[in-house]
Amino acid sequence: MSKETMVYWTLFTRNEWSLYTAATSTGLCFIGSNHGNFEELERWTGKAMPQHRLVRDDEKLAPYTAELSEYIENGRSAFSVPLDLYGTEFQLAVWQALMDIPYGETYFYSDIAEMIQKPTAVRAVGAAIGANPVLITVPCHRVIGKNGKLTGFRGGLEMKKQLLALEGRNIETLK
Repeated sequence: MSKETMVYWTLFTRNEWSLYTAATSTGLCFIGSNHGNFEELERWTGKAMPQHRLVRDDEKLAPYTAELSEYIENGRSAFSVPLDLYGTEFQLAVWQALMDIPYGETYFYSDIAEMIQKPTAVRAVGAAIGANPVLITVPCHRVIGKNGKLTGFRGGLEMKKQLLALEGRNIETLK
């Protein structure tokens, strides 16, 4: 029988933001949609870690929520907290590439495919980006369609717009 993974969570709230946030003893593993519900976290942990226990622990999540706060309020451009990402080898490669996108910039899905040296895997890259469990910190909001339009985002297009605007992107040019 596999060992149960403890997943500590909190509800991060700041200004108009309300995000379920979770971490294991290794690092941040989940940031939910803005104003998402607890079931979003439960569904994700059920898939990623079948043997888990969710435990609310605001104190354990304090280092993570402090950096989220700084990002939202003061324009923190990079995160230093450890991550504990659960995904396939391909997904992990895509998520790592996302973390290389500079603050305030946008890339195309095809750019990410090139970065991971799989130029024909644009659709698979899109699916991997859609499966990103750690919104904001793994900045999938910085990826847009080749035509310059905002495309799908697990947190919803409104959240994507808010994040890009927070980073100083003129979202009016991204329709």
